[in-house]
Amino acid sequence: MNLQQAPIAKAEMMIRRPVSAVFEAFVDPAVTTQFWFTKSSGRLETGETVQWDWEMYGVSDQVSVKAVETNKHILIEWSADGGAAGTRTQVEWQFTSRPDDTTFVSIANSGFVGDGDAVVRQAMESAGGFALVLAGAKAWLEHNINLNLVADHQPDAHKQPGA
Repeated sequence: MNLQQAPIAKAEMMIRRPVSAVFEAFVDPAVTTQFWFTKSSGRLETGETVQWDWEMYGVSDQVSVKAVETNKHILIEWSADGGAAGTRTQVEWQFTSRPDDTTFVSIANSGFVGDGDAVVRQAMESAGGFALVLAGAKAWLEHNINLNLVADHQPDAHKQPGA
C-alpha cells in the first residue's frame, strides 16, 4: 500500500441543533459522556491533554488537543489502538452551521500505520465507531435520549466490577 494514499476514516451527520450546542457537546465532557466516553479529566482546549475513559471496557486514553476553534473545528491526537502499540492518530471535527439552524458534523481520523490489511482494518473500525458516536450525539442532542450505542456495541467486552 502506498502510504501517501493511506485511508482516512470519515463519518458525517447532520444534527438538528444550532452549531453552538453541537460544538459544545464535543468539548464539554458533561455532555459528551451522555453519548460517547464515560469519564473525562476536562474540557477540550488547545494545548491541553485530557484523559478519556470508557469504564465499561476498562480502557482510557490520553488525548492531546492540538486545536480548537469555537463552533468550527477540533483537532486531537490520540491512540488509534487504545494505546496497545503506542500508535497515535489525528481526529478532526468540522462543524458547519446550516441556514436552518442545524449543524453538519464531519469527523476524519487519519495517520493509521501498519501493513495494508492493518491500516484498512483500523480505518474501517474507526469509521464505524465514529458513526456510532455521531448517531449517539444526534439522539442525545435532538431527543435527549442516551442510546448506549458505544456501551452496547461490544457487550461481551465489558469489564466485570472488581475484575
